[in-house]
Amino acid sequence: MRTLFILLLVSINFAFGQVSKDSELFLALQKHDSIFFERGFNRCDIDYLVRMTHKDLVFYHDRGGIQDKNKFLENTKKNLCSDSNKKPIRKVRKESLEVFPLYNNGVLYGAVQTGIHDFFIREPNKEDIYTGTAKITHVYLLENKEWILKEVLSFDHK
Repeated sequence: MRTLFILLLVSINFAFGQVSKDSELFLALQKHDSIFFERGFNRCDIDYLVRMTHKDLVFYHDRGGIQDKNKFLENTKKNLCSDSNKKPIRKVRKESLEVFPLYNNGVLYGAVQTGIHDFFIREPNKEDIYTGTAKITHVYLLENKEWILKEVLSFDHK
């Protein structure tokens, strides 16, 4: 099943082109990405993460293994939100974002978003310190007019 999922994501790029970077869908996902990671990752708004991730979330991480929603939230609290004096920060490279729509009989039900993000450590009264980069692939489902994160590939960490 996992292999099928990964093959599906790779093949999407060949079967359908990404949407234009000035399209409504691209701009909506770009905005959502910005809010999602600012609130969930950078500000550690765990209640927001709970609401905006699917109950059956699957997170594939090249260093941390496979995580379900509970493990993802636990790791976020433990690894990203436990030390405000050395806070990990995520910043997307805006020019790297791509969005690929997912349709069922012509009706938009989700999207695949790919990109690159950089990581930093933020300490009080200091400039953010660059610590690395990684590639991302997100599968969002459109549920009740909200983009809910369903699947994540986080890989090529450097």
